[in-house]
Amino acid sequence: MRLRTLCPAAPRAWTVELRRQTGELVLVCQQCPQAGLQVTAAAARSAALAHLARHARGDLRAPHLRTCQCHERGCRWHPRHRGCAGPIRLLLACERGGRVWRLADACSACAAATAEAAFVPDTVLAGQLCPPSTRSRRTRRPRGPSERVRVSDILSYLAAALPADTSAEARLLALQCALRMNACMRVAFPAGMLRSLRIDAAEACHELERAQWLNVVDGPGAAGVAAELRDTALLAQAPARPDRQRAADWALRSGRPARTGAAESPLQLLGIYLMAHSDLSSGDGLRECDRVMRDCGMLDQGLPGVLDRLTDSGVLQGWRICPDSGDVHWTLAPGQR
Repeated sequence: MRLRTLCPAAPRAWTVELRRQTGELVLVCQQCPQAGLQVTAAAARSAALAHLARHARGDLRAPHLRTCQCHERGCRWHPRHRGCAGPIRLLLACERGGRVWRLADACSACAAATAEAAFVPDTVLAGQLCPPSTRSRRTRRPRGPSERVRVSDILSYLAAALPADTSAEARLLALQCALRMNACMRVAFPAGMLRSLRIDAAEACHELERAQWLNVVDGPGAAGVAAELRDTALLAQAPARPDRQRAADWALRSGRPARTGAAESPLQLLGIYLMAHSDLSSGDGLRECDRVMRDCGMLDQGLPGVLDRLTDSGVLQGWRICPDSGDVHWTLAPGQR
């Protein structure tokens, strides 16, 4: 009897390209056999991200079966570094000024070395791999990553999905929208919640509209604001909406002026970012300076000044930047852990 040779699993790496053909913009996928899909310039980015998200949802795989696709291709997507290390997660990368988008499994080391890239909130596998008989029917348990991980994933994704010059106010609103949206990609904020964000809601909404990231349906006004998101890649988040709303509430509490020490949006955003990337027990954190500035939309070199203000306000116990690696090390104040 002949033994059947198992075929290797298909790689979890997908690439789409936006091409100009006979005066029209066409979305071409390297993994799809059919011809390109005609798209408009306004919807090109959303169409590319939605197409990649469909590929990812159609190839769910347990974590131990996933490998770093960048390493499988000789790490040609980034400059040389010390080697693959860290957990494997979905990485969204942009090349050629937004004409090429790639979604692939990559390790943390390769992701850190890849320019114009950010981790995408991964879909939850445990709910599909666990048999129904083992699930509790009376009490609901949180599914997917913790609140801090969800917030850090969304902030990293928004760094790739939004223009680099997007303000901190717009990023704070986009974070809440991404975590609170329903299955139809709609979200509504009452006026009280908008006041808690301490932002100019009208200007933030207009900025996100100009970026073609959302459409305002109603408001902003005395009753609040309602909007419809256009970034369909956000549907790849863990599907449990109560857990996402819990993460949004955590970000709202962590970024309030009473905790960050000031009402300025850059301080609130950086405070949330540092808390989301800190160790729960020790309060220590480590991150590349370039990635911190990119994820928080800090185009200038004002990171040390903002870190000093967070230290003076009692959010941080201390911080330092390593001159050799360019990493920023920080420790949260005991009351912020």
